[in-house]
Amino acid sequence: MFSDVTFAYPFVLWLLLLVPALAYWYWKKKDKISPDFTYSSIQIFGNIPKKLKEKLADLPAWLKIASLAFFIVAAARPQSFSSGENLHTEGIDIAMVLDISGSMLAEDFKPNRVEAAKKVIDDFIAGRTNDRIGLVIFSGESFTQCPLTVDYSVLRGLLKEIHTGMIEDGTAIGNAIANGVNRLKDSKSKSKVMILLTDGVNNRGEVDPLTAAQIAQKFGIRIYTVGVGTVGEAPYPFQTPFGVRYQMVPVEIDENILQQIAKITGGKYFRATDNRKLVQIYDEIDKLEKTRVEVTSYRQAKELFYGWAFIGLFLLVADIGLSRTYLRKLP
Repeated sequence: MFSDVTFAYPFVLWLLLLVPALAYWYWKKKDKISPDFTYSSIQIFGNIPKKLKEKLADLPAWLKIASLAFFIVAAARPQSFSSGENLHTEGIDIAMVLDISGSMLAEDFKPNRVEAAKKVIDDFIAGRTNDRIGLVIFSGESFTQCPLTVDYSVLRGLLKEIHTGMIEDGTAIGNAIANGVNRLKDSKSKSKVMILLTDGVNNRGEVDPLTAAQIAQKFGIRIYTVGVGTVGEAPYPFQTPFGVRYQMVPVEIDENILQQIAKITGGKYFRATDNRKLVQIYDEIDKLEKTRVEVTSYRQAKELFYGWAFIGLFLLVADIGLSRTYLRKLP
């Protein structure tokens, strides 16, 4: 009965020791009651059955004692507690900014840089739950492939459609950041993030990359920059009259600019030299930018003394009712 119950005033329960004491006192008092007249022998009454009223003669006293016990327990304020946790999730807004310039066809990543990046971004999206994610692509120009959305199936479908040659070639990093800022600047989210992946040097566009980074910083947007490409040279496919031929081309990544962009906005710069490293980078960003989960523990008390008090009152009323009616003692 008391396995999941606690008492607000447990010291009151010591009064329960009065219950057996009162029962003992009543029993002894009953035995000491002297008859008003004596018999030489009462054997002649031995076979006379007791009436129900005689059998219940002690009931009012026991009802009083029992009601006292219930009132004492009620006065100790028994309580039961339920506990648990409330989870409050706060999604973040993320703009994925992907370079699709011709150099992203280099095959130092398998099958090539752009397909390796698409695969990692797809896995990143699949691992999110409450976050709005948008997709910006760029080469010589930049445009939004998908605005911020939580419809990940649509987003992943549009990601699959991306390929090099969709836009005039070049590397407009500043324009790409500016486009990403436009996606995020009106966001009400407390956390706004841009993940910029490129393999080159800014050589196109009207917006300077560092100026774009400063604008992003003013809107509270954090930029993680990822430079992709092996160290030294990478095999690049060239179409010739005799089919595809491979030529080793130098890997040129403006790491200094990418580091400054990350520093200005409070982000971080990463360098991916192969598929495995690229996966690790996005896993790290994923952990850094996981949806914030706030856990609030609660413990709620349920008062149980009402039931005990009600039973005690019921027994007391029954005692009074029987004592004044059916079991009333004659004067």
